[in-house]
Amino acid sequence: MLAARTKKLYGIDPKSWEHPADKAALAALRQVKGLDEVAEFIFGQTTEKSIKLLHVSSAVRVTQNQFPRINQMLDRVVDVFDWGYRPDVFVTQSPFFNAGVYGVKEPFMVINSSIVGRLTDEELTCVVAHEMGHVMSGHALYKTLLWLLVNVSMDMVPLARLLVVPVVAALREWDRKSELTADRAGLLATQLEDPNYAVLMKMAGGDDVTQLNMNDFFAQAEEYESKKGLLDSLHKILNTVWESHPFPVIRLKELKSWAVSGQYQAILDGNYLKRGFHEADLADEIKQGFDFYRGEFEKNDDPLSRTARSFGDGLSKLGDDIGDAIKGLFE
Repeated sequence: MLAARTKKLYGIDPKSWEHPADKAALAALRQVKGLDEVAEFIFGQTTEKSIKLLHVSSAVRVTQNQFPRINQMLDRVVDVFDWGYRPDVFVTQSPFFNAGVYGVKEPFMVINSSIVGRLTDEELTCVVAHEMGHVMSGHALYKTLLWLLVNVSMDMVPLARLLVVPVVAALREWDRKSELTADRAGLLATQLEDPNYAVLMKMAGGDDVTQLNMNDFFAQAEEYESKKGLLDSLHKILNTVWESHPFPVIRLKELKSWAVSGQYQAILDGNYLKRGFHEADLADEIKQGFDFYRGEFEKNDDPLSRTARSFGDGLSKLGDDIGDAIKGLFE
């Protein structure tokens, strides 16, 4: 279970740890006029109930008597985050190493049985906290929308697939960035780095920890990052575009970078945004996204990044201009 020294993060606002690229992408999605209202109405009246009923009928609901270890983990995670909503959790029979959140007004978690059997208590708590991070950041709505677009047949609607493909691609880009946010939530709830890294390593390829080595896995991440030729860059983009998650080595590097950046420790020291005292600033979130991508270009030395970096000042200016324009709409 969680370490005895785990600090409770009283009244913490999830914006304290959200990844800047996630915030920028989500801010852009939320600016589609009427999207939230329509989606909440449709999901609240039909789809949310339907999806939850599907899991009530075909999966096992976590309670004090069913998967009690997961039930205790959820209690601890909710307590650490001082969060007022405790989502339902279902364990479903599946060989795939995955978990997710669904719903709108009452989001719930689904954990595949393969994860439950393959992870230690500390590692499984990381997964529960990761999914709780999605719930707290309001990701469930758009993840449910993406699930519907991918799984509901559009064959009866003329040209529907042509219209849906670019929307799904855009949602997947945000969806991948949302995983980086949720990884940070996993670290904050457990306040132990190694179990979070171990989950990513097991996700990449192994149950038998005697055959795995964390240092070698970090070396793989370094090797992936070091491939900076033009073809390497193109392959990275093409390999990722339809993935639901960033590759494990990318998540490993991102989480480690955040863990040692000082931001993580600052939150543990009590320096974080409090719920109810912070209003989202759309302009600032979009600018943060531009700044993040520009920083990524500056870190890399592959041909595509060098080309993008040549627009560095203009990119920053564009982010400032967009921010100023949005602020002007509300003045």
